[in-house]
Amino acid sequence: MNKDTKIEKDNYPYIKPPQAKVISHIRDIHGEQIPDDYYWMIDYFKKGPQSDAVISYLEQENKYLEQQLAHTSHLQEELFHEMKARIQEKDESVPVFKNGYFYYTRTETGQQYYKYCRKKGSLEAPEEILLDIDELAKDQPYYSAKGFTVSPDNCLLAYATDKVSRRQYTICVKDLTTGETLADQIPNTAGDPVWAANNQTLFYTENNQETLLSEKIRRHQLGNDVLEDITVYEEKDPANYIGVEKSKSGDYILIYSSATLSSVVYTIPAGQPQQEIRCFQPRVPEVLYQVHPLKDRFLILTNWEAPNFRLMECGLDTTDISAWKDVIPHRSDVLLEDISEFENFIAIAERKQGLIKISLMQNGKENQTIAFSEPAYMAGIGANPDFQSNKLRLYYTSMKTPMSVYDYEISSGSKTLLKQQTAGADFNSDHYTSERVFALAADGTEIPVSIVYKNGLKKDGKAPMLLYAYGSYGHSIDASFSSSTLSLLNRGFIFAIAHIRGGQEMGRHWYEQGRTMQKMNTFTDFISCGKYLVERKYTSRSHLYAQGGSAGGLLMGAISNMDPGLWNGIIAQVPFVDVVNTMLDETIPLTTNEYDEWGNPNEEQAYRYMKSYSPYENIKKQDYPNMLITTGLHDSQVQYFEPAKWVAKLRALKTGNQLLLLKTDMDFGHGGASGRFDYLKDIALNYAFLLSLEGFPNLTKD
Repeated sequence: MNKDTKIEKDNYPYIKPPQAKVISHIRDIHGEQIPDDYYWMIDYFKKGPQSDAVISYLEQENKYLEQQLAHTSHLQEELFHEMKARIQEKDESVPVFKNGYFYYTRTETGQQYYKYCRKKGSLEAPEEILLDIDELAKDQPYYSAKGFTVSPDNCLLAYATDKVSRRQYTICVKDLTTGETLADQIPNTAGDPVWAANNQTLFYTENNQETLLSEKIRRHQLGNDVLEDITVYEEKDPANYIGVEKSKSGDYILIYSSATLSSVVYTIPAGQPQQEIRCFQPRVPEVLYQVHPLKDRFLILTNWEAPNFRLMECGLDTTDISAWKDVIPHRSDVLLEDISEFENFIAIAERKQGLIKISLMQNGKENQTIAFSEPAYMAGIGANPDFQSNKLRLYYTSMKTPMSVYDYEISSGSKTLLKQQTAGADFNSDHYTSERVFALAADGTEIPVSIVYKNGLKKDGKAPMLLYAYGSYGHSIDASFSSSTLSLLNRGFIFAIAHIRGGQEMGRHWYEQGRTMQKMNTFTDFISCGKYLVERKYTSRSHLYAQGGSAGGLLMGAISNMDPGLWNGIIAQVPFVDVVNTMLDETIPLTTNEYDEWGNPNEEQAYRYMKSYSPYENIKKQDYPNMLITTGLHDSQVQYFEPAKWVAKLRALKTGNQLLLLKTDMDFGHGGASGRFDYLKDIALNYAFLLSLEGFPNLTKD
C-alpha cells in the first residue's frame, strides 16, 4: 500500500450536495436571540410520517452519499464478506447454570439471530429451545429480544421485544410446558421483567411513551388485565432513572432510582410480592449506593465519603447509613468498580492506573488475585447467576486477544479457558503489536492511549491511524478486541483508543473532571492525544482519523470545530451535537435525566458553558475535515434531527472541498441494525470512507 497516495477531490465528478431549506426560528433565552435556521427538522419527531420535507431531505442526503461513495461499492462488498468470514456462523455461547438448568444461545449458518436454549441438569441432556429468535424476527426490518428470565419453578419464560428500535419493549410470557405464549402482553416497558417467588407475579419498569423516561415500577399478576397492574413505585423526579431487578440470592426484589450523583434503593421480599416497598436508605445528595443481599447481611457498594467507592455491610434489619461498616475501605488510587456476591465468597473488580484486576474475598479477607499480563486489556466478572457456585466466570480480551471466557476454580486457583472468540482461519495474535502510551493533556495530565497495529509497521508518520474515544457518563472504554478492525490493521492502519476524561478509566476523579463545567477537558484531551501520536510519528495530520458515537459523537463535533486541521477525516456516529437546544426541550426523550451530566441550560452559567462547546452552536467559516455522519430515524437516544441539522449548517458555512456525508438508517435507531451480520454493512461503509481517503482504488490489502 502506498500510504502517500491520496485521491484529489478534483478527480471526483461534481455532484451538487443537498441544500436544506432555511426557515427562520429564534431561540430567546438569557437575553440572547440565537437564530436556528434548521429547527424545522424536528418536524418528523413532533408530527410523524406526514413531515414529508424532513424525510425528503434525509433521502436526498442518503442519495448524495451513495453517489459520492459509489466508487467504493466493490470495496464495501469485499469488506463486508471479509468481516463476516471472521464470525463463526454456527456457534454456541458458554452455558451458565441456574436453578437446575444450563442456559445458552446458539446460532446457525446463514441465520441473523439465535436460539435461546437450555438443558436440564447436564450438558448431555436433551436440548430445549425456549425461544427461536430467528423465527420471531422473520420478515422484520428490526427485531430485538432481551430480559430473558425463567420463573422459579422453571415453567414460565418472561422476555421482552422491540420491533422499532426505540428501546420501548413489550413483555411477553411463554409457558415452557405447553409452548403457548400467554395472553399477557405488557407494552412500553424497559424490557426488565422480574419474577416474584410465587411464579405468578412480575415486576417491571414502565416508560413514558413520549419522553421514554422510566417512570413507574409496576406489578403484574398473570391472567389479569395490564390496565389493572399495581404501581408499587412512581418516580417524581425526571432527573432519575429507575429500574427493578432480583437479588442473586433470590430473596429480594430490588427497586432502584438513580441520577448521576445520587441513588436510593427499595426492597420487597421476593416471597411476599404484595408487601409495601421498604426504603433501604433515603437518598443523600452526592451519595450513590448499590445493595447486594447475602443470606445473613447486606453488602453495599457506595461512594459515601469515598470518591473511588468502598464496600460496606449492614445487618438485615437495620439498613440506614449509620449502621454501615467497612468491608473494603476507600483507597485514593483504586476505583472499586464492581462486585459479584456468592454464598461462600465475593468477587471484586477494581481499577488501578486504568487497568482492571479481579480479586476474591473469603471470610472477610482478600486472599486471591487473578492477574493479567498484557500492557492494555479489558477484563471483568462475567455471567454468574448461580449464587451457590464455587467457580467464578470471568472474561478477558485485549486489542490483539479475542474475547476469552474462563472459569476460575476457587479452591485450587486454576483458570480454565472455556471459549475464545474466533477471528478467522488466518488470524494469529502474534502478528500484531499492542502498546499503551501516555499523552500529555493541556493541563499536564497524563492521558492513557491504547494502540494496536500489524507487526513491521514503521513509525515514520506515513501510516494511517484511526483514533477512537467516548469520554462521557463515567463509561470506561477498555482495550478490547474487534475482529472487524483487522480489516484496517491488515491494510496498514493503526487503531488507537484515547482514554480521555469523562470516562472513569483512572478513577472517579477522571469522570468528575470531564462533565458539566469541566466538559472541555474531554475535547482538549482527545486533541492532545492526536497531537502526541503525530509528534511520535505514529501518523501525520494527513493520515489521522477520528471516530466516536453518541456522546462520543459530541466529541467528534467539538474537535472538528476546535482543531479541524489535525484530522484528515472524522466518523461521527449518532452524534449528540445540538447540546443546548436538546437540553432545553424537555419533550425530547431522556433530556431531563441528563442535567447532571451536561448541566441545565435554563441556568445561565450552564447555558453559556454548554454553548461554548456545542458543535452545532460553534460551526464557522473554515475548512473542515472529510466527515461521515450517521444517524437513525428512530433513534431514542440521540434524535435524528441533531446530526441532520448539524450537516445542513456545516454545508452552509464550511469552506474547502472536503467530503461531508450524512447517512440516515430509515428503519433503525441508536444501535443500528439488529442482525448479527447486517451491522457489518455499516462498518464496511465507514472503513470504505477511510480507505478511499487513503488512496482506493490503488489500495491493496497486505
